[in-house]
Amino acid sequence: MTFDEMALIQPLLQAIMEAGYTEPSPIQAEAIPVLLSGRDIIGCAQTGSGKTAAFALPILQRLSKESSKQIRALILTPTRELAIQIYETFRYFGRRLRLHSGVVFGGVSQNPQVDALSRGLDVLIATPGRLNDLINQGYIHLDGIEIFVLDEADRMLDMGFIHDVKKTIKLLPAQRQTMLFSATMPSEIESLAQTLLNNPAMIKVDPITRAVESIDQCVYMVDKQNKVLLLTELLRKGDVKNALVFTNTKHGADRVVQKLSQNGFVARAIHGDKAQNARQEALNSFRDGRVQILVATDIAARGIDIPELSHVINYDLPDVAETYIHRIGRTGRAGLGGTAISFCNIDHVDSLRAIEKMTGLKVPVCESQWPM
Repeated sequence: MTFDEMALIQPLLQAIMEAGYTEPSPIQAEAIPVLLSGRDIIGCAQTGSGKTAAFALPILQRLSKESSKQIRALILTPTRELAIQIYETFRYFGRRLRLHSGVVFGGVSQNPQVDALSRGLDVLIATPGRLNDLINQGYIHLDGIEIFVLDEADRMLDMGFIHDVKKTIKLLPAQRQTMLFSATMPSEIESLAQTLLNNPAMIKVDPITRAVESIDQCVYMVDKQNKVLLLTELLRKGDVKNALVFTNTKHGADRVVQKLSQNGFVARAIHGDKAQNARQEALNSFRDGRVQILVATDIAARGIDIPELSHVINYDLPDVAETYIHRIGRTGRAGLGGTAISFCNIDHVDSLRAIEKMTGLKVPVCESQWPM
């Protein structure tokens, strides 16, 4: 099915064309017609599958049919970075419509967000903590919500936000269209879905392991003290256009940036201890090419979309195999190729075996001058 066959209105089709979308991704092809019909859905799809456009386009189309001065669509998402990206998606696709979108998240002053709310919004994208703060202060009312999206539901659970999510759900009108998206479906999310949705369509695309198939992977067996030497050598090879480097700790991320800077690289760190404006500035610098290397903890493993990211480097292998899939999925977006390089020291051999078991693929071992 093409976008032209989906009964989308012309302003949206024009924006789709200008965005360079030639054909819908699997989640878009399946979800958009169902959502345009008004039905609830559960979408099992990982970040990078095109799911934001899959729900943004139907929401914009539905809301464009009439105007209102109250919030009519609420998208709840776990991280500030993902909230900003979803907001940008709504602004882009909805720029020819007389609709207003806004975003609220913690870590920054609430005053500009309150000002935007006071001017009137049709679509609100929010993280759970700030949303509940503003509700309690009387700045946000949810009695006009027609559409509710719970995005990255499993990530909400992982980050301890599920209590805040349930508080929000209690304030929503009973009559609404609801969409739940999750890369995985742990039992608590399944239970939540049963109470949240009404006869939902189940749409499951892009199994979590499929993302690895279009990505060139290799692992270097290297002792911990030689990781920085290996990293600097790889970055100097010349085929690394840009690299997202993952560490398991905030301190580790800062230490890697310090070592890279000493070796003449332009690198920045992004993790939970950084102020929101510092994180966003680092991300913007990386996106526009002013910074070649972004070193991140797993706060960036989901929800950060870097177009044409050439390399993901696991400086530390994650302890959870599924996290590896999310990390390397930052490259190879939408089926494009990419390269994922991992460093494995003696402490992470078991993690490597778990990753290979989960993906069903043996990660090729690459040789360096610093073998373990």
